[in-house]
Amino acid sequence: MLVPKALTIAGSDSGGGAGIQADLKTFAACGVYGCSVITAITAQNTQQVTGVEPVSPDMVRKQLEAVLSDIRPDVVKTGMLANAAIIGAVASALSEARRIPLVLDPVMLSKSGDALLEPHAAATLRKQLFPLADLITPNVPEAEVLTGKTLRSDEDFQEAARQLHNMGARAVLLKGGHRPKLQAEADLGRSEVIDLLYDGQEFHSIRGPWVNTRHTHGTGCTLASAIAAGLAQGLELHTAVLQARTYLTKALEAGFPVGQGLSPVHHFHHWWTGNH
Repeated sequence: MLVPKALTIAGSDSGGGAGIQADLKTFAACGVYGCSVITAITAQNTQQVTGVEPVSPDMVRKQLEAVLSDIRPDVVKTGMLANAAIIGAVASALSEARRIPLVLDPVMLSKSGDALLEPHAAATLRKQLFPLADLITPNVPEAEVLTGKTLRSDEDFQEAARQLHNMGARAVLLKGGHRPKLQAEADLGRSEVIDLLYDGQEFHSIRGPWVNTRHTHGTGCTLASAIAAGLAQGLELHTAVLQARTYLTKALEAGFPVGQGLSPVHHFHHWWTGNH
């Protein structure tokens, strides 16, 4: 049996809701075999990150080479890369490998607001990894750091997507979850999340319901991993994004309390229905 395979390169979340743990759960839930390269160990829970210890760049590269030389994943997804040296090690190893589709989630902050990427490393991320990426998936705060602009209007979003695309990525998914709700929607008591997909030629609005929940830990990791899983299964990019958005919406809707802060999304909602 030929099973699609995906590799995640990211940090470990001791709380189990984001990072490597969320990525592997998502791969499994989406029917893809997952393998991993750990870039950093974090001490974190649903409330805060209390410690971050990056793995040495040499060990990151050794993990990557071990997986690439044997398992040969169908897609690679990156998350927390911690610092410029690790970004360089990842970029070097991926550049030397056979061309593999790359979904890059430019993780800079945890859901609790703690820094997960050294400030000066954003420039290294843009220069060395964006040109290797088939898709980058920044949220609004990340896009604002990367572009140096404040995003509010539809025009701001489109211009930021163009600017990010010009940095080298083949496509950009600018996520709208952090975007301020329109007052008209707030007055009506409803709203939706609109992500913007740009491939260098066309803009596509990816719409989904706004899920009113505190179970939001790991949303970015989960969405990027679900997209990567779709690509590993041979879907074209737009279809993979739509399928991943549906998966994330259901994971948000099915979330349950874990800890005392922001609980994670429910990655295995399809199988655990009625058990929580």
